[in-house]
Amino acid sequence: MINIPKGTKDVLPQDAYKWHYLEDTAREVARLYNIREIRTPVFEHTELFLRGVGDTTDIVNKEMYTFKDKGDRSITLKPEGTAGAARSFIENGMAAGLLPVKMYYIIPAFRYERPQAGRLREFHQFGIEVYGAAGADADAEVISCAALFLDRLGIKGVKLNINSIGCKSCRADYNAALKNYLRPRLGEMCATCRERFEKNPLRILDCKEEGCKAVTRGAPRILDYLCGDCAAHFGKVKELLTESGLEYTVDPDIVRGLDYYTKTVFEFVSDNIGAQGTVCGGGRYDGLIEELGGNPTPAVGFAVGLERLLLLMENSGVPFPADEGPEVFIAGMDERSRAAAFGLVGRLRKSGVSAECDHMGKSVKAQFKYADKIGAKYVIALGSNELECGECNIKCMADGSTRAVKLCDVCECFKS
Repeated sequence: MINIPKGTKDVLPQDAYKWHYLEDTAREVARLYNIREIRTPVFEHTELFLRGVGDTTDIVNKEMYTFKDKGDRSITLKPEGTAGAARSFIENGMAAGLLPVKMYYIIPAFRYERPQAGRLREFHQFGIEVYGAAGADADAEVISCAALFLDRLGIKGVKLNINSIGCKSCRADYNAALKNYLRPRLGEMCATCRERFEKNPLRILDCKEEGCKAVTRGAPRILDYLCGDCAAHFGKVKELLTESGLEYTVDPDIVRGLDYYTKTVFEFVSDNIGAQGTVCGGGRYDGLIEELGGNPTPAVGFAVGLERLLLLMENSGVPFPADEGPEVFIAGMDERSRAAAFGLVGRLRKSGVSAECDHMGKSVKAQFKYADKIGAKYVIALGSNELECGECNIKCMADGSTRAVKLCDVCECFKS
């Protein structure tokens, strides 16, 4: 037998309704914010992620699924959604249209990392991208969108943490101070962080190694190095979040795991999904479009892993809407009535009614049991008597009541 690849998971038919609930909720929240869907390819040129995500990130250094295609081009399965959306924004000239451009995506993504609960090698993300809006109100709106999404799912006890990591100008001063602090302690840090020390010392603050975390606990905080513009921007974000009724905590340790972030960064965290409790994360990335070859364009967004959301909901006892069965099941008693049941089911479906019949040659009693197991709301039994008199009984499975209806009127009975 051929088994599923490590780090992947089947979504079985009996569980798919949970995914539909998450995806439908995501689309409804996006609609409320006037955010439209973008669909980009599952794979992109590897250079896109080298330039966009950053060559000092774990994603690029350790986790990408990269291969050569038949044209000897380096191709990568996308490890996240922002780089592809940014590439599309540039390539399709969206900057020349109405701004801001507000987009969402629901995508599969791929990272070669150690599989764990809620974190797989193939996973799925819901993300929001807003291009062209530089003000703090765009940051606050994106954060409020994420908050509403979690709230609509019924998730409680999630905390919002925010930070600012400044712009290129103030970050240069901070990087210098950070390197001065870290330099005498380099020997206590992992090899990856020692390499990051020269290229991007800010990334060291995102390291999950306990030794590195111990070293950085006493490091300077970037909030103390923000320039006037970044400090004012962050202050306005906080003001607008308060105006929106969103509670938050300023966490100076948040830097996010991707190189393209600037100014505002944020995370929604929970204690119900293990040690790595980030449910949703995002922030501002004003330099990304220019880095990818476009004109300077402000941008802000977030992404949330759907597997982690499902895990959080299950661990927290959040109820899912019931998986609905067919509206009606038509049971046939003999060969002739089975054919009639098949025809009636077809007419019901054409009229927009979810209907089902037996395909396994079950007895009438077994058909009724099957109809109950699949959640059919009503059952109609057809036999020779029903076919001859042109009338049948519709049984309500909830209370056992029945009503007589002419066969020619069955479709009308179930139309909403």
